[in-house]
Amino acid sequence: MCGIAGEISYNRNLNTDNGYDEKVKQSLKKRGPDQDGIYACDHAKLIHTRLCVVDIEKGLQPMVCKYGEREYSLVYNGELYNTEDIRKVLIDKGHTFHGHSDTEVLLKSYVEWGAECVDKFNGIFAFAVWDEAEKKLFIARDRIGVKPFFYAVLHNEFIFASEIKALLEHPFIRPDIDEDSIAEIMLIGPGRTPGYGVFKNINELKPGHCGYFSKGGLKTCKYWDLADKEHTDSFDQTVEKVRFLVTDAIERQLVSDVPVCTFLSGGLDSSIISAVAKNYLEKKGEKLHTFSVDYEQNDKYFTASKFQPNSDAKYIDIMNKFLGAEGHRYMIDTPDLVSALFSAVDARDLPGMADVDSSLLLFCHEIKKHATVALSGECADEIFGGYPWYRDEKIRMIDGFPWAQSTAYRYSFLNDEFSKKINPQEYVYARYQSTIAEASKIGGLSAQESRMKEMMKLNLTWFMQTLLDRKDRVSMYNGLEVRVPFCDYRIAEYLYSVPWEYKDYEGREKGLLRKAMDGLLPEEILWRKKSPYPKTFNPTYLKAVSDLLREIIDDNTSPLLQIVKKSELLKLLETTNPVPWYGQLMTTPQTIAYFVQINYWLKKYKINIM
Repeated sequence: MCGIAGEISYNRNLNTDNGYDEKVKQSLKKRGPDQDGIYACDHAKLIHTRLCVVDIEKGLQPMVCKYGEREYSLVYNGELYNTEDIRKVLIDKGHTFHGHSDTEVLLKSYVEWGAECVDKFNGIFAFAVWDEAEKKLFIARDRIGVKPFFYAVLHNEFIFASEIKALLEHPFIRPDIDEDSIAEIMLIGPGRTPGYGVFKNINELKPGHCGYFSKGGLKTCKYWDLADKEHTDSFDQTVEKVRFLVTDAIERQLVSDVPVCTFLSGGLDSSIISAVAKNYLEKKGEKLHTFSVDYEQNDKYFTASKFQPNSDAKYIDIMNKFLGAEGHRYMIDTPDLVSALFSAVDARDLPGMADVDSSLLLFCHEIKKHATVALSGECADEIFGGYPWYRDEKIRMIDGFPWAQSTAYRYSFLNDEFSKKINPQEYVYARYQSTIAEASKIGGLSAQESRMKEMMKLNLTWFMQTLLDRKDRVSMYNGLEVRVPFCDYRIAEYLYSVPWEYKDYEGREKGLLRKAMDGLLPEEILWRKKSPYPKTFNPTYLKAVSDLLREIIDDNTSPLLQIVKKSELLKLLETTNPVPWYGQLMTTPQTIAYFVQINYWLKKYKINIM
């Protein structure tokens, strides 16, 4: 994995260094700590920082390919999981290769097929190819949106980067926000409207999109989306197909020239990945290393709930013993968790999921001491229907985002200036409506099946993107590549058309996935009730973030107070009846921490509110 950046200008000569290049490289150095490089010509500049994973010597970027009289230059962030399949086709078409990197395969795929190359790829990617002969830039992002691609079009120039911080280094781009930005932070956050970069003039190439920037401007198009079709497989055939797809996705993502490990929570998803990885590595004579996270004194303070019925420790031990894996347990204490709230904002360039982000950032820092690549179980819940809002009929049928039924509560924090400018219900509901309108449906569906298509579309477009943003930024902040096998687009495509009756096998969340993996895991793991990403229950955390927010409230120069009412923040600190900010992941402690992050973000990025 890597950091990419660049600019295209038909007005200025870019074949010089004006000091911008080094600033951009440094801003992306955490994503790519091992190597860096620059390609420059009159109209294009491409910048790359590399985390070495495959073909360390010959996978250098920017990569240049001369084909006849034409020259193509590439910067690429990601991983292809069908590299060898494509390489064989390209060799048959007369292409030769100097190394075994997926970078070279991707570049020569563009040379051979042009924009249609994206249809050939199974992987996670964001890349740009400069065609020197045509004087145009091709850009693309993977189907699911695992890898980021931010950009700005200003003064007839195209500027792009893996992260917002790199764009902000450009002299054309200022850290400005307006009422839409504030609506995003206060009403949608920590989620983000697809394609919107929150800062003025900054956008993100949407998942499954590609396009060209040329003298005629920027033109993008959608090359992939979920499409409903009649599901003709029997239940047994569906079980067999799911087992194949999931196993194949995991095995493809274990390919690496550097050490690979897995996240392990003792839950279904991470346990499946760890079990397949163990079998795969065993054939190579290698031992699986698993990594798990917990919090100091959680054994003392953990409180079972509907959403988190038990803690992970017991189940992690069961799985490590079952696999014969070398398990690594990382304990996080409150002071580190609180301190990392600020590093998490630095990583995301935006306020995020509070300690849900900061704990993962600390966890990834620990894993990086032992490995460069890790596999994680994100996205199975969105695809296989694991969340409570899939299963609770009352919640499922609510007309709005099921994980964010707090618009009025969120809006109550806005000060008078912005509450007059922002229509909260309209802002949120319009985004919900446009998303469900895009859900593909074949004719003749029952009301339940129709709603389930909408639910999956909502989850993949919104909730899953928040988790993928989090995963990419905080892992790459530590130079750790985290792969997400359940995001294989083939799994999403197939499961979109599978009837809910199959997914809801035996009335259990992710029942189909459990049935498909029968025999792979111990029974108590296979049928363990879903438990979300672990949070701290230590009361010292609530006290620590509350103290931070009080300091902000007491300082009249705090930028947070330009947006929110001091009186509402004081109510939040005194609340005994918390309203979830973002599903079960963000209740009172996380909401308090979120406001601490917003204040830090406004100050650190020197944001100008327009």
